[in-house]
Amino acid sequence: MALVLGFGSALLDQLVHVPESFVAALPGQKGGMVLVDDAERRRLLAALPATPEIAPGGSAANTVVGLARLGVHSRLLAKIGSDSAGEAYRGHAAAAGVDTTSLKRDPELPSGTCLSLITPDGERTMRTFLGASASLSVGEVSAADLRGGTHLLTEGYMLYNRPLLLHVLRLGRAAGCRICLDLSSPEVVGASADLLPALLDDYVDMVFANEAEAVAFVGAPDPASALAVLAQHCELAVVKLGAEGALLRRGDQTVHVPAEKVTVCDTTGAGDLWAAGFLYGCLHGCSLQTAGRMGAAVAAAVVGVLGASLPTATWTRLSRRLVAMQDED
Repeated sequence: MALVLGFGSALLDQLVHVPESFVAALPGQKGGMVLVDDAERRRLLAALPATPEIAPGGSAANTVVGLARLGVHSRLLAKIGSDSAGEAYRGHAAAAGVDTTSLKRDPELPSGTCLSLITPDGERTMRTFLGASASLSVGEVSAADLRGGTHLLTEGYMLYNRPLLLHVLRLGRAAGCRICLDLSSPEVVGASADLLPALLDDYVDMVFANEAEAVAFVGAPDPASALAVLAQHCELAVVKLGAEGALLRRGDQTVHVPAEKVTVCDTTGAGDLWAAGFLYGCLHGCSLQTAGRMGAAVAAAVVGVLGASLPTATWTRLSRRLVAMQDED
């Protein structure tokens, strides 16, 4: 039986609509992620044009919550604070069906947050305060945390803590896990250029990237060429193209899967839940094309709401639809 382990930062998303000018005045790339300290976090919150809405988040967490909602056994390896926000976060994951036995707690630091600045085009630009999630250490993670896992999904943001990431990847390999890496943001790719190629070669079976991340990795503005280069390092490479769908490559097989036509409210969690739908298809033995269509279906549902959380009725509908796609494959 498959068990997907999600390794990443446990963050509460703070979601707010802002004008283009607000994001344009900030350093960093639109649509990317920049780490901030508590002082900068407070400054940004004070400058917002509206009060943010709060929702559980974190890239790997979003994916394993999605998988759990689709009936796949999932576990989250991350760290929260010993505060009401952290307990609410744990409760949300558990209610979705995620195994939280590997969710650690910090006795002093507050739970982390991710301020998601949503422009009128639905694009989100993130400013992340890691809080307690950054205090997860090598000594806190053991083989027991990965016991029973068949797949390990890690977010690229963990590259900011290289000793911990390498420790977890080695444990994953020793446990026999297939390892999936989401590159997370072009800023992460740029900061990790010295390590990423070897990391992909030595540990990663599946790599997920959006167009900006793939281009940042290769250094050329052509997603198809970037896909080909990524596929040289891993068994399976995916480049997500937003409204243009996704490119997938395994060996000599390249597939383009179109996105579903929907009205976009907020792209927060779109890539994470695309990965949930895609991995569901892979775990059920579907073809690349069908697994990609499953990813597109789940992503289409989440971009129509604010944040990365979907109501139970939507998950029920998606589950039925994915089963139908599997039967047709």
